Amino acid sequence: MKDTNKKTGLARAKDIYNHRSKRARELKAEGKKVIGYFCCFPPVEIMTALDFLPLRLLGDMDEPITVADGYLPTVMCIFYRSTFDLGMKGRFDFIDGFIGAHACDGAERTSYIWSNYIKTPCNFFLDLPHVDKGEAVSYFKGQLNYLKETIEGLAGKKLDIESLKEAISLHNKQRQLVRELYYLRKPDPPLINGSEVLQVMISIMMIPAEEGNVLIQEVIDEVKTRQDIPDKKNGRLLVWGSLIDNIKFTDLIESSGLNIIIEDTATGTRPFWHDIEETEDPLDGVARHYLQEVKCPRTFAETDTSYKEDLENRYSYLKDFAKYWKVNGVFGNIIRNCDIHGYEIPAVKDYLESLGLPVLIIEQDYSTASLEPLRTRFQAFAETIG
Repeated sequence: MKDTNKKTGLARAKDIYNHRSKRARELKAEGKKVIGYFCCFPPVEIMTALDFLPLRLLGDMDEPITVADGYLPTVMCIFYRSTFDLGMKGRFDFIDGFIGAHACDGAERTSYIWSNYIKTPCNFFLDLPHVDKGEAVSYFKGQLNYLKETIEGLAGKKLDIESLKEAISLHNKQRQLVRELYYLRKPDPPLINGSEVLQVMISIMMIPAEEGNVLIQEVIDEVKTRQDIPDKKNGRLLVWGSLIDNIKFTDLIESSGLNIIIEDTATGTRPFWHDIEETEDPLDGVARHYLQEVKCPRTFAETDTSYKEDLENRYSYLKDFAKYWKVNGVFGNIIRNCDIHGYEIPAVKDYLESLGLPVLIIEQDYSTASLEPLRTRFQAFAETIG
């Protein structure tokens, strides 16, 4: 199952980004089974330990939705409508398993509709609690056991605990490499631009973890020694909110006088910023990691504190990001009808502005055709913070 792609580093990341299912289809032809999954909560470690290729299912900002609207209401998250649209058109017809997740209401509804209309051989819905303490962790560990048992049937073998521990170590190595990649953005100007980072991040969600780790290391080595680095811009931007999975969007932002420095999104730091604790029972570490350390507003800690204290408890990591990466502005990206981020805007805006950071909030249509009118807003924001 050796990768025959002769490109390395950034060129290889660009190639994988442009042909997202290519490597998965190659591996499928060689006998490897592929599991497609929604969002960043289904544990890739369990899939890897059972010799599956975990494949992140994404939509396509370049392709109009033509089928999904007959099944999903237009008031629902347009990202998941786009992903389901691609599924109905056969874009993911090679996958052996599908894991949906209660990441948000859009993901939940789409998971159920997917299971009914897209006949993947194995389907599983991962019920993820909205709180992260006490019984919620035990409940989620039980859900992971159900997931394990379900895909063991697809794999035709039982999960070996040592294999799971090895998979956790492998993916923790990937998390460490991602953080090292992000540290290259601390200088002013950063050594790598936002679109290049996004291509790497999308790529490693489409290929085996071993290959992804090689790719990230190649990119790090290349970027550290190249002479052609990004231009210095007025703004050093922290991106928060809905995912971004198309470089036409990041290109537009960075051509408007802004350097993207760090992203708190589901295709950015969230799945990678904390290692899984390597516990005696590895499922304990996996359950706690995905419930407590993947920082998404869909999961919250119950609190009796004041509003100000609550903001500090929930968002202090953003303050740490802003301080370490020396950002001077925040872009709040909201995909239209993304409820979990839309509802969070007043609180996160209050917190970030209390730190003295200007915040630009834009709700966008998850369509490259609608991006250009946003340029003037980014340009004006760059002038304001510059």
